[in-house]
Amino acid sequence: MGAVGDIIGHYWWLVFVVGGPVAGGVKAVAAANERRAQRRLERYRIKQQAKIAAAQAQGVARVDREQDLRAITRLLSEHDDTDARWFAYETDVVNLLEFPMITDMREPLTAAFHRAKRTADSLRPDVAEDLVGLADAQEAYRVAVHDYAVAFDTAESEARRRRRGDFSESEQRRLVRAQGLLRMAMDTASTPAERQAAYRRAREELDGLVSLPTVTYAQLERTVSGELEA
Repeated sequence: MGAVGDIIGHYWWLVFVVGGPVAGGVKAVAAANERRAQRRLERYRIKQQAKIAAAQAQGVARVDREQDLRAITRLLSEHDDTDARWFAYETDVVNLLEFPMITDMREPLTAAFHRAKRTADSLRPDVAEDLVGLADAQEAYRVAVHDYAVAFDTAESEARRRRRGDFSESEQRRLVRAQGLLRMAMDTASTPAERQAAYRRAREELDGLVSLPTVTYAQLERTVSGELEA
């Protein structure tokens, strides 16, 4: 210890020579460590922000998808409702003959309704998911379904207003006879021969008077016998 003390005693002045650089080095190392710690903290903060942003984006995407599905499902339901209203005429010929304009393609409103239906049908997706995320396709389908519903409302209202008013008295009597014959043709209490005869006579009454949809005749024939000749 005496020797060490002697050395320190003789070379005490080295403290001033070496101490400054050593202290500076220590401070530099400390500053570097602080910067590394700050960079690690910043990287951690950025990662956390990225995770939060990703979670938020997923949440927004999930909400958007759910909103899309609800909106598209409502459109499909509206489309189905309008179809059902039209099919009610196609499959109930007795009621249809009360409002013959609804099937008369010479009428502008009837033709417009059928054009709107074709457009809506062509844009209808197989399933609601097919339009999720496709804003333009959704908008086109929404407009088409709206136009279809409005066109049908307009044609139906006019058909109900006019009823058989466009027909002469003799033509109206033919329509009434055809309705009675069709009721007999669909009456299971009648014999098969009576039903078939009534059906043929009804078609004769309607020939050149009212043009029924093909699906209506097909439904009638299945109801009457299923094997009637066209």
